[in-house]
Amino acid sequence: MRNSQDTTIAAIATARGAGGIAIVRISGPAAEDILRRLFAPAGGHGGPFESHRLMYGRAVDADGAPLDEVMAVLMRAPRTYTREDVAEIHCHGGSVSAESVLSRALALGAHMAAPGEFTRRAFMNGRIDLSEAEAVMQLITAGSEAAARASVRQLEGGVSGFVRRVCGELTDVMALLEASTDFPEEVEEEAAAEDVARRLNACIGEIRARCDERGARLLREGASIVLAGRPNVGKSSLMNALLCQDRAIVTDIPGTTRDVLTERVRIGGIVAELSDTAGQRDTADPIERIGVDRARRAADTADVVLAVIDASEPLSAEDAAFLRGADARTLVCLNKSDLPARITAREVEAMTDAMVLEMSASSGHGIPELVAELERRVAVTGEADGLLTARRHLDLARDAERALSAAVSSIEAGMPLDTAAIDIREALERLMEITGENATEAVIDRVFASFCVGK
Repeated sequence: MRNSQDTTIAAIATARGAGGIAIVRISGPAAEDILRRLFAPAGGHGGPFESHRLMYGRAVDADGAPLDEVMAVLMRAPRTYTREDVAEIHCHGGSVSAESVLSRALALGAHMAAPGEFTRRAFMNGRIDLSEAEAVMQLITAGSEAAARASVRQLEGGVSGFVRRVCGELTDVMALLEASTDFPEEVEEEAAAEDVARRLNACIGEIRARCDERGARLLREGASIVLAGRPNVGKSSLMNALLCQDRAIVTDIPGTTRDVLTERVRIGGIVAELSDTAGQRDTADPIERIGVDRARRAADTADVVLAVIDASEPLSAEDAAFLRGADARTLVCLNKSDLPARITAREVEAMTDAMVLEMSASSGHGIPELVAELERRVAVTGEADGLLTARRHLDLARDAERALSAAVSSIEAGMPLDTAAIDIREALERLMEITGENATEAVIDRVFASFCVGK
């Protein structure tokens, strides 16, 4: 990576394609000089540019011919995103104008920015730590309101504050260990060991509370909700009701759905993949049998399984099998409540521990209650406290937890406190790597490799 102290970079910071505006961003020691040679303020203003003041004028080529009518702003360090001098030129949207302005900036000495190089400079110049830098890209790529909220909390220092707090406590513990070793006549080792074990267990508890793997996955990837049941119980109708559109084909012919049909829907701020599956039954049709196998696999890996049962027909053997196999993920949907009932919710509840909801996909009865229950089931517990959502953060935090657990075990086994100190130092190293305090160049390269150009 080139030295940001010596070079100036430029890139288009907005998404490609037609739009109202496109922004060319320039950062580095030559940003002001490039802006002066590229931008002609209206009225022939030739004095010094005022920092952070938006100016109207034209972007011009080497001969002074206009490239576009633009707005421009110079932001002098350190009050900038990168803590370097930064210039931005706001062009009309589309590729032609922005590309022309960018080409002119490069001709004037700027280098084309690498993916994530602006944010990397912000990190290298101490404006943000590594976890906050990662939050920038997570916010850009967030697929749901909940994921965006989690990214904003991380960007505002939620992860950094957690790491600093735990590392501060572990540093204090290390000081106590050293005192008990260096001044045994003043610090009783047995009392120190009890205090250290208590404080380490508290740190372990805090790390575990932040490492909700399921919650992190739901924020990153969304939830999986699968409709399952025998043919013609109304799975496709229920999917259409949840989507508020006719997406799945609905007929009276058994086996109409032969594959897994998936659509994305927002449930309680979380993106969910809602999947309609083939009716599960024994069949000689080889194509339908493939669909049934896929339906079973989809249900096995789902976060929520909607087991749909037709209340207007007697309970079948397939229905009973579904109820016997219901687990904590299952929500029984007693469908077709608008027709004369052949089985009641109370009868179904006597056969399973799963929640049972009565509804009608065709009339809409019970659908709001189903949506409310789905929202409850995919909600991320402790979301407001700031979960660790990045895979890298979770892995490092789990490594720290294991090291601290090993330290507690050695203390409880009566081993010298020096032994625990080794594991505590390892935990400190893993936690500090989350914020980049001791991250290697290879780790930093890997983090910023996933960024888009211009950010």
